Amino acid sequence: MQKILKIKTNYKQEIIDITKELDIFLKESKIKEGLLTAYVQHTTASLIINENEDSNICKDVINCLNSLIPQGKWIHDKIDNNGAAHLKATILGCSIQIPIKDNKMQLGKWQKCLFVELDGPRKRNIIINIMGDKK
Repeated sequence: MQKILKIKTNYKQEIIDITKELDIFLKESKIKEGLLTAYVQHTTASLIINENEDSNICKDVINCLNSLIPQGKWIHDKIDNNGAAHLKATILGCSIQIPIKDNKMQLGKWQKCLFVELDGPRKRNIIINIMGDKK
């Protein structure tokens, strides 16, 4: 089963919790056991799994990335000034996978599925694929 989740971001960099949207699609799928994969179709955005109970974690992730990969010093910046966003997305990755059991994502107690915007604001697509058994 496949679905495209459309996201509109509001800031240059932000992290958006998409756990609820993934869970809704999982419930609709009626898959009892299997694997959920989410994949972002963009080279300046990422998907990660991390905590979101304390919003400071998301701020720390962005601050850490900005510290490691500063803006404005990359060869690609000569084209469209977003070389840092491409590098950050490369490090974080473009997909996540979550095992499914009893029609529930098997996330840890504090884990959430997070979309990372690195060159917004933009409209983004995330492809969600759920495979498994309905038994």
